[in-house]
Amino acid sequence: MPEHERELGRAQREHWQQTYGEHPSMYGEEPSAPAVHAAASFRAAGAREVLELGAGHGRDTLYFAREGFTVPAADFSPVGLEQLRTEAVAQGTAQRVSTAVHDVRDPLPFADDSVDAVFAHMLLCMALSTKEIHALVAEVRRVLRPGGTFVYTVRHTGDAHYRAGTGHGDDIWEHGGFAVHFFPRDLVGSLAEGWNLDEVHPFEEGGLPRRLWRITQALPR
Repeated sequence: MPEHERELGRAQREHWQQTYGEHPSMYGEEPSAPAVHAAASFRAAGAREVLELGAGHGRDTLYFAREGFTVPAADFSPVGLEQLRTEAVAQGTAQRVSTAVHDVRDPLPFADDSVDAVFAHMLLCMALSTKEIHALVAEVRRVLRPGGTFVYTVRHTGDAHYRAGTGHGDDIWEHGGFAVHFFPRDLVGSLAEGWNLDEVHPFEEGGLPRRLWRITQALPR
């Protein structure tokens, strides 16, 4: 990995650690709209376990657990995951939630064909290079069982913050301390090669608003 990518990754990890520490439950307690949609899709596909990548402080993890799924949750922020575990105990869902401190630039700490579904809300559009994103999706494919479903969301190149702030190359732009890899449509297509691409759904979130795609794709059985 080039040194500038390592430095950006370290800086973003520290930024998120500080942000979660200063703003506990910064995204609120209600689940994201993509998580609500994903839960229905996962249930329809017969999933019982949902791996959440980039879980943060866990609003979506806890929602999946309340809906009856077993949820291993991974994030590179120990601070965020500690908040998640505390709230899982408070909500009575701790028995369905496990956590792992993990940077998705590394291989996922799960066995081949071991999970029913994977969910990632705005993780793939963090400060990851295109090469790292492809490697991550390959890892998702490895850990999913045949027929497993992957739902992820990303900010795209139609977003108001695209090309705003500090550019780091590879469509990565930093604004307000947060670095985002804005997705062009052809990147979504290339990540779906060998999958069944069920949906690319545009939506908006937040006050700017952020402009995103919700992508649903499944492995062949």
